Amino acid sequence: MKQSLVLMSLVASAAAFSPVPQASSTSSTALFGGARGGATTLDGKKATVTHVKELLDSSEMVFTVPASGITVSKVQGLRRNLPEGTTVKVVKNKLMARAIEGTEYAPIGDQFLTGANMWFFIEEDIGGTVKTWNQFVKEAGLKDTHSILGGNIEGVNYDTKGVDAISKLPSKMELIAQIAGAVKAVPTKVARVVKAPGMKVARAIKLAGEEVNK
Repeated sequence: MKQSLVLMSLVASAAAFSPVPQASSTSSTALFGGARGGATTLDGKKATVTHVKELLDSSEMVFTVPASGITVSKVQGLRRNLPEGTTVKVVKNKLMARAIEGTEYAPIGDQFLTGANMWFFIEEDIGGTVKTWNQFVKEAGLKDTHSILGGNIEGVNYDTKGVDAISKLPSKMELIAQIAGAVKAVPTKVARVVKAPGMKVARAIKLAGEEVNK
């Protein structure tokens, strides 16, 4: 219950931030897949939209960063360091607009489809993904120019600070582990209190209740 209240409080506070405007920029043709025609033919564009839709469908959250000034080799290195279940992909704005149509990520089109964007599609580990990106831009000397522009979770857009706040919340697996650990510990705590030498029944019940509610 405490974890749920903390989760709702932090997400609600993150919603108060307004998205950061994104500067228009250009990127290399190869980074967008254009050098080999993968994203320039009609079939290629359709395949890209289909793939992005699939990524959106399996994502818990998405966020975007500037794609300009990042070489293909650097992106490949970044991919190797990302948590399992996270996909990074440069998507042209028109194709992204088509992919988000009719999905909970549709609000992305209102704020983030300008300039050159590289998108992170995150299935589970939001915190690990944000941490990996921050480490990447620090080592690449891009910290001042390539901060997270914003993201979307459950149909709500968040700015840089909002994404950062969300990344610090416990993941679903961490919450499950904490709850499971608490449930498992309850019988042990109750038994320890009840079996204490000289403990009267009434006081034992009172203390046992307090242990459960900790």
